Amino acid sequence: QVQLVESGGGLVQAGDSLRLSCAASGRTFSIGGMGWFRQAPGKEREFVAAISWDGRNIHYADSVKGRFTISRDNAKKTLYLQMNSLKPEDTAVYYCAADVEDRNWFASTIKAEYEYWGQGIQVTVSS
Repeated sequence: QVQLVESGGGLVQAGDSLRLSCAASGRTFSIGGMGWFRQAPGKEREFVAAISWDGRNIHYADSVKGRFTISRDNAKKTLYLQMNSLKPEDTAVYYCAADVEDRNWFASTIKAEYEYWGQGIQVTVSS
């Protein structure tokens, strides 16, 4: 199995930046693509960003494109999400996810395709 633990969330003002981290442990050699999703109260969990194992295939939701950057360090077993120019509508619980996709070049934008999930971390952006 794989365990994922997010960190780096918090309360910031609009226009500020945060960097989320997701540390993986367990059978990390089985991890393929990884992604970030977010969920606001009463809303459906939505896709934010995804990255393939080799880092060459990256996808972003239109709502965060140009502001957020996803990256990973496989040697450190860590996924990152750099969030700049934060807006109040970015407020949500952010979840990291990992799939067991064995295609090194593939990254999914569909939450149902991810096998493992972190516990989530709160990001709150005040206006």
